[in-house]
Amino acid sequence: MSVLLVSLLLLIPILLLLRRRKSSKRVPPGSLGIPIIGQSLGLLRAMRANTAEKWVIERTKKYGPVSKLSLFGKPTVLLYGQAANKFIFSGGGNTIVNQQTQSIKMILGDRNLLELSGEDHSRVRSALVSFLKPESLKQYVGKMEDEVIRHLDMHWQGKQHVKVLPLMKTLTFNIICSLLFGLERGKQRDQFLDSFQLMIEGMWSVPINMPFTRYNRSLRASARIQTMLKEIVHKKKMELKQKVASDRQDLISCLLGMVDEDDKQVMTEKEIIHNIMLVMVAGHDTSSVVITFIIRVLANEPAISAAVLQEQEEIAKSKPSGEPLTWEDLSKMKYTWRVAMETLRMFPPIFGGFRKAATDIEYDGYLIPKGWQIFWVTAMTHMENSIFPDPSKFDPSRFENQASIPPYSFIPFGGGARMCPGYEFARVETLVAIHYLVTRFTWKLCSDNFFSRDPMPVPSQGLLVHIWRRKLS
Repeated sequence: MSVLLVSLLLLIPILLLLRRRKSSKRVPPGSLGIPIIGQSLGLLRAMRANTAEKWVIERTKKYGPVSKLSLFGKPTVLLYGQAANKFIFSGGGNTIVNQQTQSIKMILGDRNLLELSGEDHSRVRSALVSFLKPESLKQYVGKMEDEVIRHLDMHWQGKQHVKVLPLMKTLTFNIICSLLFGLERGKQRDQFLDSFQLMIEGMWSVPINMPFTRYNRSLRASARIQTMLKEIVHKKKMELKQKVASDRQDLISCLLGMVDEDDKQVMTEKEIIHNIMLVMVAGHDTSSVVITFIIRVLANEPAISAAVLQEQEEIAKSKPSGEPLTWEDLSKMKYTWRVAMETLRMFPPIFGGFRKAATDIEYDGYLIPKGWQIFWVTAMTHMENSIFPDPSKFDPSRFENQASIPPYSFIPFGGGARMCPGYEFARVETLVAIHYLVTRFTWKLCSDNFFSRDPMPVPSQGLLVHIWRRKLS
């Protein structure tokens, strides 16, 4: 009996060891690399050298479309392809939850939409959409137009050369301050911009909080911005209470004015601040990059530039002098928006995104362990010949019939329930800016076509162009 008991006791650790080995074989192939750093520096180097797509392709050739690595301090599984996109945006159910890298979470706050799941995600997303949906945005076209015209008068008019990307970032920041915060031009807006630019530099960084690191600078800038936003929120809350302001005048006022059936505020103050920061980053960086790359495309593609100009001039000539753009005018800019969509296909502002496995997940024959980070790459399906024939050719006609594009293969704004709530805001912002740029100016590139990612695309010299004033033909 004692011999049998001893044998069983000896057998248990062996069985556990075998089981562990069996399970470990099911984890995707690859290496986690050096603790904390992992493959983060390699990916960041590839992005800055504009070879990130090649970096991903080499991994998939070596390990397949599912592989393990370590990014920004966490064990990660890289998923690649149309099936992976579908799994991320629709098939994951409750097994995949929102979670960004530690750097993004700490900089933007843990109650922003990218960190929320389930009922919290639905509640906060619905609140944001109430302001950002087309029905609401119609009344803000004129306000956006005023910011664009003022920007061109201040920074383009009378100039021979301009750096497009820095100027587009200035424009989108001013639009955000005007429409989302109701923050007037002046010292406070300028202080906001300085801290904001420092904050976004460390969004994708190794989360080592030591002096002189990008991450540390971004954290400190984030703290300053949150303090400024808290002051703005308190001021607007008081104005709404005293009924000297409307809850539709800007995004902060809108969110403060939203209450549920029990007359309880839908979003907490912390959630409002963290999501305002998220919308700031999304509306500032992505839109400025898209507009910059459309300008780059129009300089490189004369036939496409002529077609965009023709569409915009027809709209301009159909209106009495000085009459502002309307929502109906934007709906006529079909070709211009197809150019924007093709620009997003070839030069997506977002290279990839992150999620977290809420439980052990079986995917494509592998185990994604609970708590691991999931990294998916936006741009890869955009350049697959089987989905977009001759993918290196810039061809806006691909988007004449979007129903013909396979689901989950074109995802610059996400998909399914995770579709970016700021999609319509970005569309309006882009079309208004392009309308006035092409009808007022013509340009040619003074710099090469190279761009790096940091983490968004940054053209060399900020896309330096030579500009001329154009007269409406």
